[in-house]
Amino acid sequence: MPHRAARPLIIFHTLVLLLVCWAAPARGATFRLPTDGSNIVGQIQVVTVDSRNTLLDIARHYELGHEEIIRANPGVSIWLPGEGTPIVVPTEFILPPQPWVGIVVNISQRRLYYFPRHKANEPATVVTFPIGISRPGWSTPLGTTRIIGKYKDPAWFVPKSIQEEHRSKGEANFPDYFPPGPNNPMGMLAMETGFPQIFIHGTNHPWGVGMQVSHGCIHLYPENAAFIFPQLPVGTPVRIINQPVSAGERGSLLYLSVAEPVAGYPGSQDDLLSQAMDALSRYSPEIDWTRVKQVVDAQPVLPVPVSIGAPGLDRILDAIKPTKYDFEPYGIDANDASPPDARP
Repeated sequence: MPHRAARPLIIFHTLVLLLVCWAAPARGATFRLPTDGSNIVGQIQVVTVDSRNTLLDIARHYELGHEEIIRANPGVSIWLPGEGTPIVVPTEFILPPQPWVGIVVNISQRRLYYFPRHKANEPATVVTFPIGISRPGWSTPLGTTRIIGKYKDPAWFVPKSIQEEHRSKGEANFPDYFPPGPNNPMGMLAMETGFPQIFIHGTNHPWGVGMQVSHGCIHLYPENAAFIFPQLPVGTPVRIINQPVSAGERGSLLYLSVAEPVAGYPGSQDDLLSQAMDALSRYSPEIDWTRVKQVVDAQPVLPVPVSIGAPGLDRILDAIKPTKYDFEPYGIDANDASPPDARP
């Protein structure tokens, strides 16, 4: 159970129940939902960089979080990837279990999936974002709820328990109040769930997206909060799950994706192989169990084919022609709650 008594106390200056006027950039990794029985969207990409950008710049540009970009590129320096180094961009995702309705948050995968209401004569879509999740001892509750409020420009009165936590770590002058603005840990837009004091919101430290950084809330990049906020009706269903092992099917191949288990939730590192076996048991094609064990051990984040005779991950990556990543770094000015300028 979450530490509800220690949750942040939030006062908001503006309550927004419908759409708001917000200059939202076109953000979010948006994909058409499969119509052939598959449950996998997107494609792996490979890029090369110059000396200007870090792995975190690449991650943010491609709607990925800290852990995703690190695990997809073991051995690559997060701050100095190296000019010309091929960087794997893990933008292929096994979707969460159905129903594909509203918001689904997978804690271990550190991703949020938004399934907008399907409009007639238009393809059904899913939008997915990386998220910052709760730190140990502040677990986000699992289960189903709804969005019950939307708030612009929140202010935050910091509970005593959180003040004490920061001061015990040497932050003697940690504030007891944060006014609305780009330095507010709540960000500039927040969506309240039906779980007590659990919000989906922006953050003033976007480089922490993908890490365990919150006191139970779900953190978004500021630009992603700005993207989803005007689209999300009050009443939208929210389902929060913790599923480190995901199995998927695309074409004639089975895939397996394994994320690192998150402390504070059921399951453990030792339980991953049995979870993988359970996840794959519903499929009929022959399975390469040696590769399954390799994927479980490596936890590469990427979906890896595990059908007998399927190409391995190294072969798949070798077949992808790298493209040049030629964008300016986000820079230190982008490490607050304001959305940066829209990027292609």
